Amino acid sequence: MQMNLLNTLRARWRDLFRKRRFNMLNATDNTEEWHMHLSPASLFAGLVAFVLLLFIVVLSLVAYTPVLEFLPGYRTAADRSRESVVQNILRLDSMERVMNDMMTYNENIALILEGKTPVARTITTTDSTRRSKVLVMPSAEDSLLRAQMEGDGPYSLAGRSNTSRRQVREAMELMTPVEGIITDHFDLKAGRFGVRIAAAATDPVRVIDDGTTVLSLWTPDEGYIVGVLHANSLMSIYRHLSQSLVAPGQTIRAGELIGYNADAVNGEVRLFEFELWNNGKPVDPEGFIVF
Repeated sequence: MQMNLLNTLRARWRDLFRKRRFNMLNATDNTEEWHMHLSPASLFAGLVAFVLLLFIVVLSLVAYTPVLEFLPGYRTAADRSRESVVQNILRLDSMERVMNDMMTYNENIALILEGKTPVARTITTTDSTRRSKVLVMPSAEDSLLRAQMEGDGPYSLAGRSNTSRRQVREAMELMTPVEGIITDHFDLKAGRFGVRIAAAATDPVRVIDDGTTVLSLWTPDEGYIVGVLHANSLMSIYRHLSQSLVAPGQTIRAGELIGYNADAVNGEVRLFEFELWNNGKPVDPEGFIVF
């Protein structure tokens, strides 16, 4: 009985490799038009090869092409983590400013109780993480310098009006376009011609200096884009705006409102992008503006 079972297994094994003839007949005269020899083993090998090839093609498309971005509802874990980090940074920055205001208030109360003059401090549009939070009391040298600048000496500024001094300061410094935190710095090798700033949704965006609007348009990928031409062949570009308040050819002043930061679209946070071009070449905005 064991020999019969062994013979049966051998016969079935040989049947796997025995070729069969597959032909195609003409329905009219029963003539053969096409034929092919196949065995069950070769048919199974062909099926495995096809599945393997299909797996390699799908894996290559997923790994080397952005095909997954076209699938609705698909978001990678990296995107979710990045958005969470940006939101946490904004919350921490807001908490830091509140704590800074509370510390300033407490320090001023202590100065008043000691009979001293409190120090008033204003927060501009610069990044709070790069500002000094220390209250510095005026020294004797500082008072002497102030007396020389405000008196009638050779270093006196009495002959200049407040308006002229403000113009000189504005000519030397450019304003910050929006209040926020830089998440991506200027990098030509990476194809990044400006900086990306994480700012709150619908935050106002202001022009950095006097100039003329040369670009104001909307694109599906970048929302509203505004370009302003300034003096000395300097051009500033503002991307990812939810609204543009200026038109091409319009003359605007430094600090004037030109739009608002974009809202999140389908849960995706669009970071505000700011570029600075000089004589047709991109330059690092951090070299001109203190964010």
